[in-house]
Amino acid sequence: MVEQEKWKWQEPGTTWKGAGLYHVTLTIPDRRPLLGCLEVPDNDPGKSKVWRTALGNALVDCLLSIQSYHPEVQVLHFCLMPDHLHAVVYVRRTMPTGIRGVVRGFWQATKKIGRACSAAASIAPSLVAPSLVAPSLVAPSSIAPNGIRRNYQKERGARNYQEETASQGLREATAGLEALAAGLREELGEEAYYRLEPIFTEMPFIRPMGRNTQLPNTIRYIDMNPQRLATKRLRPGFFRVQRGIEIGGRSYDGVGNTTLLMAERFSTVHVRNVMVKAAEQGDAEPLRNYKNSCVLAARQGTIMVSPFISTDEKQVMQVLLREERPFICLTDNGFRDYYKPIDSLFDACAAGRVLILSPWPYDAGKRHISRADCVALNKMAEEICDSLE
Repeated sequence: MVEQEKWKWQEPGTTWKGAGLYHVTLTIPDRRPLLGCLEVPDNDPGKSKVWRTALGNALVDCLLSIQSYHPEVQVLHFCLMPDHLHAVVYVRRTMPTGIRGVVRGFWQATKKIGRACSAAASIAPSLVAPSLVAPSLVAPSSIAPNGIRRNYQKERGARNYQEETASQGLREATAGLEALAAGLREELGEEAYYRLEPIFTEMPFIRPMGRNTQLPNTIRYIDMNPQRLATKRLRPGFFRVQRGIEIGGRSYDGVGNTTLLMAERFSTVHVRNVMVKAAEQGDAEPLRNYKNSCVLAARQGTIMVSPFISTDEKQVMQVLLREERPFICLTDNGFRDYYKPIDSLFDACAAGRVLILSPWPYDAGKRHISRADCVALNKMAEEICDSLE
């Protein structure tokens, strides 16, 4: 297997050994739904839930066992999805090796149960049959009033209680996977064992959470995962990445409602520096009037087009979202295969009120927009308006 770029997002010299909060994501690289099944009762995304497979159940057990090996680490929150797992972990005190060592150990354990599942699928299919599922505890962990600490044993007891209500078949399946994992290496031998597919071939991604507001925002993001997946499945057209959208002689990739390109009137949202500087010197009327004019135009049916980069431009976008006005947003990075819009745009995209366009392919290493990108995107917004009217 080709060695992937691991930990490339970690600053040189950073070990992350101290106390802190981290968002950890483990994904099945080819996105097979081996961990659970999404159910959407009454086609209502708000009622969606994930049912665990035996592998998903074993993966959750593996996650919650981290504290047994690293008492300084607590799993505060998690969500199991059909093809990935999100978790928020809290490191309560300085660790000898840092969070990297903890996550690497967790990853090695998940590869072990992955190999067991691969073997079970061929020699004992009943252990991983889709019918052997149980309700997924989408967010079973809870955060105590102080925002960080919680009673792990109490949560573990609640989880065990719910598992007792699951089917006997699931309990047998989970136990079968664990037993299979324990005996495979001895029975097959080293060479044959390591030829089994580990399923979890990519190391988990870990992101430090540096600001206090990141904890509730991350938990909300995690909890909304089943609802967002259900929305994407019910409205696939608005979330499918569409390649090669030709506008004014330029090619864009897009996500959202392309019928917005057939509107009658278009206008840009571009707050000039002269307006901002005037406002900083006490003359805020030109800036206020310009932002109000953008909103008034949208109310009259004009499709506003902009990368919405500056704070003032983002304020206009927030009004458009709040008033449910359609608009076109340009972005400086393209779309990966499993792209989904950020929180502020997701519901609008699902309702067909937004089209997100990018003139450039997706770059996994891109972190910040450059000034040159800002200038180029604002120019493209003007080109789009000119070519469509």
